Amino acid sequence: MVVRTNPVDGRENEFNTWYSDQHVPEILSVPGFVGARRYVALDEPAAGSGDSDFRYLAIYEIEGPVPEALAALGAAGITPGPAMDERTSIAFYSSFPPATP
Repeated sequence: MVVRTNPVDGRENEFNTWYSDQHVPEILSVPGFVGARRYVALDEPAAGSGDSDFRYLAIYEIEGPVPEALAALGAAGITPGPAMDERTSIAFYSSFPPATP
């Protein structure tokens, strides 16, 4: 699961503390979520790249059936922190070549 986010203007330190110290551990306590890694853009993304709206990227590794992990995540009731901008992009990827059932 790939999540792209931003902090609320002027609250970047609070956002990073919350994300690293609270949010990632919450997500990793959900069955099926087994790994997480966060990234921040080093430079402003190139205009027209489609990524220019987000500076932060988190990649969560899911083990097992994705629908089950997402159901568990929804049931966990995890909420965004107050320093996280409400605009978020979430996408799901499979390893390549995609695993067959």
